[in-house]
Amino acid sequence: MGEHGSGEAGWSAVEAYLVEELVPEGAALVAARDAGRTAGLPAIEVAPTEGKLLWLLCRIAGARRVLEFGTLAGYSTLWFADAVGPEGHVTTLEIDPAHAAVARDNFARAGVADRVRLLEGAAGDSAEALIAAGEEAYDLVFIDADKPSNARYLDLAVRLAHPGTVVVVDNVVRRGAVADAATDDPRVTGSRAVLHAMGTHPRLDATALQTVGAKGWDGFALARVRD
Repeated sequence: MGEHGSGEAGWSAVEAYLVEELVPEGAALVAARDAGRTAGLPAIEVAPTEGKLLWLLCRIAGARRVLEFGTLAGYSTLWFADAVGPEGHVTTLEIDPAHAAVARDNFARAGVADRVRLLEGAAGDSAEALIAAGEEAYDLVFIDADKPSNARYLDLAVRLAHPGTVVVVDNVVRRGAVADAATDDPRVTGSRAVLHAMGTHPRLDATALQTVGAKGWDGFALARVRD
């Protein structure tokens, strides 16, 4: 039996294989990622395999309304827009005007601008405004913005949810640092806070999974709002 690669080089090779076999990206997704690189945005969007997972979660849950904390260039937003279909709706929250401009171009190029609403400004403030305006509940919420605010975003997500809503929180493992109770890294303490909140919240059933791949060692948390 031959030796297989290990560590990040091996993870990346396996991920490339999985993408080739299971997750062929459409032209709009490739163009969105490339537009982000050209504009100098950080390369922190979800991997194609995770994008397809989010798409599948939407389809499994029958989601027609999605709320996203953190847009970047809109790569994950495009997965959601495809999953909810022409009659669905995605609201995505982005604080950086430059990121928002790239994302809007990507939505128009993909032909989904009519089903995506991008709200500029601090995500927490935008979500609070949605609550104050009596926004209809969302079927799936994806939290992938500034990590120190994760616990606040979770609270807002539940307030904008209904029984059965799916909540996904990205980047919670932080290369294993999340297990360090003595950490003072605000991104890690934010992940620890949201995991604790998910595990103790009276309206949530939750778990978390570690992942490895082209983006290294990380993971995501997944919850469902109780009936």
